[in-house]
Parts: sequence; structure tokens; C-alpha cells
Amino acid sequence: MSEEQRVDDPAEISRDGAIPPDAVQVSGDRADAATSAERLPSTETTDAPADTPNEPDTAAASDTTSSGASASDPAPEQARSSAKQEPEPVVPQASPASAWSALETIADHPLRALGSPAPAARKRKAAAPDEHAAAIDDEADIERGLARRDPLTVRPRVLSRVLCAVFGVLMIAISFGAWWIAVRTEDGQSYEDMVFSGFHDSLPSWASALVAPFISRNITSIAGHPLNFTVIVSALLIVVAAVVMLVRKRWWLVGQSAVFAALCFASTYLKGVLPRPFIINTVSQPANSAPSGHTMLAVVAGVLLLFAVPRGCRAWMALVGAAYALVIGLSVIAGAWHRPVDVVMSLLLAGGFALLAMAFTRTSGMDAPGKRASSPSVQIVGTVMITAGVLCCCYAAYIMWQIEPGLSLSASWASVGAHVSTFAMIAGASSLVFGMLLAMRQITASPLSRAGLVGAPPAPPKKKR
Repeated sequence: MSEEQRVDDPAEISRDGAIPPDAVQVSGDRADAATSAERLPSTETTDAPADTPNEPDTAAASDTTSSGASASDPAPEQARSSAKQEPEPVVPQASPASAWSALETIADHPLRALGSPAPAARKRKAAAPDEHAAAIDDEADIERGLARRDPLTVRPRVLSRVLCAVFGVLMIAISFGAWWIAVRTEDGQSYEDMVFSGFHDSLPSWASALVAPFISRNITSIAGHPLNFTVIVSALLIVVAAVVMLVRKRWWLVGQSAVFAALCFASTYLKGVLPRPFIINTVSQPANSAPSGHTMLAVVAGVLLLFAVPRGCRAWMALVGAAYALVIGLSVIAGAWHRPVDVVMSLLLAGGFALLAMAFTRTSGMDAPGKRASSPSVQIVGTVMITAGVLCCCYAAYIMWQIEPGLSLSASWASVGAHVSTFAMIAGASSLVFGMLLAMRQITASPLSRAGLVGAPPAPPKKKR
């Protein structure tokens, strides 16, 4: 037995020569020396014994040893070899259930691996057992994976966002320009006063039937705030739009809609801020009344419905929103509550705010990558609405130019032209605003990316029998 090891009881040595771990005691000094010797690659060759198995003396000496000594000879060699061997790392074996769930996760989200976090982030994620936090991390991983695969899957094109911002600012600027012409000029005040005094009687029978329910006075009141049919219907449409967004889990879109509604609500306070100078005697009230709060509320309801619905229903919601805004705009003028520029300003302000909100569209504010496609209905309806809106506005401007000489004289023939131009101007503004919103919503929410249809391939067409 060597000097480096000491066996308390020779009986503890097994028959095959192995020594139990608790039977070997290595001194601290010699263990440190052995460890330092292992780090030098040349020590194993230089410290080898001089005697070789080929020498007869050594072989004879080994034959004359006792049986106890021969049983103990392998022990030092095995102890030394086990001391030299480094312990192998223990790799935890995954259970079949956990491995299968991992495969299912990768199959469901093939792009998650592209956005997998760094090792430090993985450790933090494993240390946090909260399921909600884990779900948020998974969504972030998927979003990073999609962004690396194709940036258009998580945000619209830069050109689309720039167009939304430019058209939004342009609509807001046009709204204030229309207000300035109608309020700060003599012809503008004469035109509005002429429409204000006899617009209800000039409406056709079908238009009078449409606006009649909304002209009614307050139906009820809640906490001292009067409610009429316009407020009730608009509130119901807003609730429906919010429910659709929540069911579809469009969280970013919910934030966009909240900011858009807040901007529209804040713009109604311009009514008490914008001045209305006294230029001529008017039948209407001398105070400023722009923008119209009821028209603004109707436009907000229509825009939120357009935001909330999926691609297949956007064209229908644009038509519904434009028609509803037109009816409410005509009703507030027919009820002698507002002037024409109040309605036009509300339409353009709400449309501009909606376009600015769409400039910040991304992630859950867009359509799912696997469900994006070009929409013929959006293209056709959007083109028709924008074209019709521009033509109606041009026709209204032409009539205004024709009746301009009779405005200061309050001529009867000018009154008829003012009523017709007002109807055409509000119809054109409604169609133009919702047509632009429909087109911009499509290119920001459903851009055709290089990744194509991510997800399940489209089903083949069914053969007709």
C-alpha cells in the first residue's frame, strides 16, 4: 500500500479490487500536490517508475507477493485514476411529457426561436413562475421572431405611416381653413345664416324621415346630463366596437382608439375658445358653435367600428359610418343646433385625428400575419367613396361660387343654392373622410409582406360537381 493512501480495515476492500469511497482518506497536503501535478502535462511521463514489466526482477517480486497484497495492488491505481478524472456534468433528463409539450410549442409558433432571449433573460424567465409574465415573454419572443423574419409583420410600411400623418395634418388644416372662411368673412356668415334659417324645409321627404328621430329633444338625463337619440345610438356603437376589439385581443388597437377618442373629446372645447366676430346681423346665435359635438360623437362611433372589425367587414363599416355621420350632420343643421361649418369641421377634425392615430399602428393593432390579403371590397368601396366625396365637395364649391353675388342680398335663388350645396358638402365630406380612413386602415393593418401568409397554407379551391 502506498504512502499516499491509508485503509482502515483491509476487509473493506472488495473482491474486485474496488475501495469504497469512505475507506480512502487522502491527506490535504498530498491531495493538493496531486492536483497541482495533474495540471502539468509532463509530470505523468517524468514521474513514471523506472522499473518496467519486462525486467525479470520485477516480475519475480510481483509473483512472491502475498494474496492480500495482490488484492490491494489495484486499489491505489484505481484511487489515483479516480482522483485524476474530473466529474462529468449532470444533465437533467427531460420527461417525455415536457419534451412533447416543447415540440408542440415550437410547432404552434415556429418563429419563436428566432426571437429567443439571451441566456440571462432565459434564467430570469425560468426563475419567474408567474404564468402571466411567462405569457408576456412568449408574446415578446414571437414578436421579435416575426420582426427578424420580416419587419412588415409587426409594423406597417414607413410610407403608409407617413401618408397617414400627412393626410391627417392636411384634414385638420382644411377644417380650420373652412372655419376661417365661414366665420371671418361677410359672405361666409351670410351663407351660414341663410342655411340656418330654412334648411329643414328644403330637405326632401326621405331625408326628413331619416333625420326626424335625431331632431327630437332630450329623451332622458343621467346625472344631470341630457341624453337624446344621437347620444344613445352613438354610445351603443362605441360599446360594440370596444367589445369587438377586446374579443379579438387587439390590445394596441384599444390604446389607439382611446387616444383617438380623447383627442376628439378635447377638440369639442374649441367651441368656447374659437372666436366669432360680429360682421353682419344674423338670425343664428352670435356665439361660436364649431365644432359640433353630436357630429363628432357620431364620427367617433363610426371610426371605432371601422377600426374594430376584421378585413372582410371594413368596407361595410365604412359605408355605415359615412351614412350615420351624414344623417347626424344633417339633423343638427335641420334642428337649428349648428351651422354647416360646424359639421364640416367636426368631420375633418375627427378624420384627421383618426389618421394620426393610424400612423402609430403596430403589432396587435394590425391583422394577424396569417390572415392578411388584399381586399377587393376595400379597394372598390374605398375608391368609390373617395371619388364621390371629391366630386361632391367640388360640386358644392361650384354652387357656392355661383350664388356668391346673391349672398349679401339674401336672394331667394341664392337660398336654394345654399341648401343644395350644404347637403352636397356634408355628404361629400362624410364620404371622403370614411373613404380615406378605409384605405389607410387597410394599408396599415394588413400590409402584404415578404413573408406572405405565415401560418397554415390556404385551402385549395373546391371543385364544383
